[in-house]
Amino acid sequence: MSKDQQAAASEPAVTGDGAPEASGGRTSQRRVVIVDDHAMFRSGVKHDIGPFVTIVGEGEDVPTAVAAVLRTQPEVVLLDVHLPGGGGVEVIKQVHEKSPDVKFLAVSVSDAAEDVIGVIRAGARGYVTKSISASELVEAIGRVADGDAVFSPRLAGFVLDAFSGAIDVASIDEDLDRLSQREREVLRLIARGYAYKEVAKELFISIKTVETHVSSVLRKLQLSNRHQLTRWATDRKLV
Repeated sequence: MSKDQQAAASEPAVTGDGAPEASGGRTSQRRVVIVDDHAMFRSGVKHDIGPFVTIVGEGEDVPTAVAAVLRTQPEVVLLDVHLPGGGGVEVIKQVHEKSPDVKFLAVSVSDAAEDVIGVIRAGARGYVTKSISASELVEAIGRVADGDAVFSPRLAGFVLDAFSGAIDVASIDEDLDRLSQREREVLRLIARGYAYKEVAKELFISIKTVETHVSSVLRKLQLSNRHQLTRWATDRKLV
């Protein structure tokens, strides 16, 4: 063997994307399912972390997410908090009924305390925001797979505050978990005093759609009118 061949043999093998391979010529990768209702976000995540993990499935709402996770049995599920069909909390509940060992890492645009505490209470092992870098996300996936809890710094504070009593966990109730992301948006605007027409303009939806969402929110929260809704949201510091 020449000196050049010996030198090459002593260096770690590198994949086409520049990631070093583990011994034996295989990349040490975690099996991951990506759950998000935006196809472009799922595509972006696959592109960014795909060389370093094995994407085994995807989901865009609660039913498709649960089906993908139970079918593929991944090590980690990257889970959006707000999903059609009941949200990330519902995905965790349904999966853990049949596969309690599956680990969830919430990845969301939201950094609201009620979202963080709600999904952690349901059983997620960590929570990071979508501003996280690809390398940080890959590291977080590995840590969650190994059993660690992973949080963005500010979000870790919410969890500590909840355990210390600084946040009233009882006020972060399951009623809020039942609302879809759009219903929460409508709720906040209505509670701030917006008229239906103003809500429609703000969210680029029809007035009839606003009325439908308000009716759904009132039904889910067991409230009778707009005044009660505003008080409910104010008590939980949502406005």
